[in-house]
Amino acid sequence: MTAADLDLSVRNAAALWTALAEARGHGLVRRPGLLAVTGSPRTGLRILLRAPDPSPDDRAALADLVRRRVGPVTVEDQYAAVDLTDLGLTPRSLPVLVRRPAPLPAPSLPVTPVERPDQLDTVEDVIVRGFPLEPLRPRRPGEAFPAALLDRPEVRFFLVHSGGEPAGACLTVRDEAVGLYWMTSLPEHRSRGVGRALLHGVLGRLGEVPMTLTAARAGRPLYDSLGFVPVTDATWWS
Repeated sequence: MTAADLDLSVRNAAALWTALAEARGHGLVRRPGLLAVTGSPRTGLRILLRAPDPSPDDRAALADLVRRRVGPVTVEDQYAAVDLTDLGLTPRSLPVLVRRPAPLPAPSLPVTPVERPDQLDTVEDVIVRGFPLEPLRPRRPGEAFPAALLDRPEVRFFLVHSGGEPAGACLTVRDEAVGLYWMTSLPEHRSRGVGRALLHGVLGRLGEVPMTLTAARAGRPLYDSLGFVPVTDATWWS
């Protein structure tokens, strides 16, 4: 993998957080070296580093945003370029993966592209409970994924069902690549092929573009088995 693959991932993450900020009505700070979303006390502050060597002005802006934050904070640094311990933040390492287009079998469970607000409400419930998104519990409908996201052509949601019940969900964002976010299954449906079926269903709809994602360690065996390869280890500060 190359630096171009990492740039694909960073640009896609910027597209995700821009779409979420605009749909949620949150503040959006764009600088050459970073993108920041200033959210509510529950969604908090999200900062994405957009350059491997942020300028002194960008670093100062980042520090000011963190010090003035309301609610939780996450700084995503896919370049592993900054040390934020002086801001009281703690790092963790997460792998960034890319998969080139390649054939896959059809999903073993029904995977549904989301088109209606009621389907989006189900996706939100699955992701908030299954991922889980702890700061957004108890769930407030539309807080994580407002219905306005259904009007954005770059954003798509998918549901997978098992036994006629919602079992898993994810969000994708398409630009030069397709980014996969918040892929999860509900606890009662885990270890039953739900995640694999969901990925098969999503990957089968991509066309000839790569997919990028940042993986939780527990998800690596599934991603590795489907042809994802590592790009780098990102540092997430919180």
